[in-house]
Amino acid sequence: MDHIRFHKYHGTGNDFVIIQCERIESWMDESWISGICDRHHGVGADGLILILPSEFADFKMKYYNADGKEGSMCGNGGRCASAFAWKQKMTGKSMRFEAFDGLHESEILNHWRQITHVKIQLADVEGWQLTPNAILINTGSPHYVKQISDLDDIDVVAEGRKIRFDPSISTEGVNVNFFKMHNGKIELRTYERGVETETLSCGTGVTAAAMAASLWYGGNNFDINMPGGKLRVEFISEKNRFSNVWLEGPAQYVFEGLINTDFRW
Repeated sequence: MDHIRFHKYHGTGNDFVIIQCERIESWMDESWISGICDRHHGVGADGLILILPSEFADFKMKYYNADGKEGSMCGNGGRCASAFAWKQKMTGKSMRFEAFDGLHESEILNHWRQITHVKIQLADVEGWQLTPNAILINTGSPHYVKQISDLDDIDVVAEGRKIRFDPSISTEGVNVNFFKMHNGKIELRTYERGVETETLSCGTGVTAAAMAASLWYGGNNFDINMPGGKLRVEFISEKNRFSNVWLEGPAQYVFEGLINTDFRW
């Protein structure tokens, strides 16, 4: 029986199993990945990140949702992957990595015990569908951001699922963010597709929320509070484009171990 080493990280409660490998093996299938991410039978995570060699960058990040299917860009995952690569001495404090939507720059800002403060550059954003109370926008992953007055009492899973699977909003499904502006700060709760429940934090979701806030209220840098903690987003806001987009926040090493390559549940 063969084993492979994994590392567990989280970015403001959005947690990942990270595995460094030379290639994607045949046994790394949907069942194996979803089994590892299962919180009762496996390690438990919102997703799996594979750190692979890259011809164009310091490393390649391959991200899979908890359901075992390949996901799109993951902002918190990118920050955790950067912290992992730096901790493993694969890179210096400034690095470049390859992801689902292209190349990204990232930087280690500081480190204390097991917490690494990381900022990553996300792709420029052009085009969105905006109303006074909602926006549909792609920040590396598709997001629907909806303004609501009562963030504490909303059933994020039930209401999020309705929107996530609504074909009139997206035939491929979206991540759903419930947004409230309070005393000049954004409060956010997110239902993530592929995880199919509420997550404690979502990097591309807070980026979508910051862009929504910019369009609704003005501004180009925001602190966003989620159940798992605080993230910061800044960008250059132009008429029909957001550029120089940066997502900043903590990434924390939790533990590491070995798991069977023939693991199934």
